[in-house]
Amino acid sequence: MGGEKQQKGADLAVKRKIVRIDEELCTGCGLCVTPCAEGAIEIVDGKAKVLREELCDGAGVCLPICPVGALSIEEREAPAFDPEAAAANLAAKRARGERVACFRCGAGEEEAVLLFARHRGESTWVCTRCLPVLIHG
Repeated sequence: MGGEKQQKGADLAVKRKIVRIDEELCTGCGLCVTPCAEGAIEIVDGKAKVLREELCDGAGVCLPICPVGALSIEEREAPAFDPEAAAANLAAKRARGERVACFRCGAGEEEAVLLFARHRGESTWVCTRCLPVLIHG
């Protein structure tokens, strides 16, 4: 994401789009955690939180998942999105045994291309091999 550079250095701030979570509205259901491909959102003390702003790419895939509308996109100064930090964050999650997998066949990112999907009211992932069955039955 581009933006107006505000300062130089390790914590480069840019004006960019980033996910905002309204703590008053958030119920802590966790539905927004799964669609966040960068792993920026986690449940902390019963509420969804963007752990580190540089992990959030601002794409907003998580927004329509929230049943109470607690997530929005705002444009403001924030650390620049860091794809290397996001990759390292996901690698750390995998090392802890957390992984994204197809809800039908269990294939992980190592075996197949995974796409985020909504199925029967749940936020989930589906591999491209299982997607046609999901679409066509």
